[in-house]
Amino acid sequence: MIGWLIIIKSLNLKNKLKLIGGKNLLSPKGLETRPTTSRVRESIRNILRERVSKCNWLDLCSGSGVMSCEALQMGARRVLAVELNKVTASICKSNLISTASELVNPFHLEVICNEVGKILKKGCKNNSLEFIKEFPAEDFRFDFVYIDPPYRSNLYSIILENLLLGNWLRKDAIAICEHSTQAFPKIPDKWLKLRNKTYGNTCIQFLTPNPALHHLYDIDSKLPQKGQG
Repeated sequence: MIGWLIIIKSLNLKNKLKLIGGKNLLSPKGLETRPTTSRVRESIRNILRERVSKCNWLDLCSGSGVMSCEALQMGARRVLAVELNKVTASICKSNLISTASELVNPFHLEVICNEVGKILKKGCKNNSLEFIKEFPAEDFRFDFVYIDPPYRSNLYSIILENLLLGNWLRKDAIAICEHSTQAFPKIPDKWLKLRNKTYGNTCIQFLTPNPALHHLYDIDSKLPQKGQG
């Protein structure tokens, strides 16, 4: 822990981010990272609500980890963040540790500094060995995935395809894609679109894997209706 603090203190940081609950976080300086705005985060919290409690949350291209920290505060049990930039991954880990220090319920945190495609291709189980050891009776797969790569990258379709190929998701999982309103990513056919939400220049898409359709449930029942969130 001391080593992480030394690294963080030596970094060039922006003003602190603030979680919806009021806790301050660190944010890397520069244009390479684009933290999810408080408006978007608050809306997602209001939509997901109690569904996040005891869930497994996967944060891809996590940046400062602000979405993972929001999920932790809402009661997520497992958080796995993947970030390519070494400095940003360090800040992400520091933010998660700081947020988790205020929690009472059991949890499992991990930050992986690597290319998201390489990690996903290894498969979920191969990236869950520590979690399985700590929570052997729990499903190691993920309930929610937050996907926030550089807006004009081709990573969206690569990520969505490999989430299914690597058995990363529970059957009723929800993927949340953040992207620009000027550049809608191509969504593979194996995914079903649940809802779009627009906040200025930012769009959020809620997706679920098509195999979930065999339950013949009402799609609109997965997320609160208009006026509820």
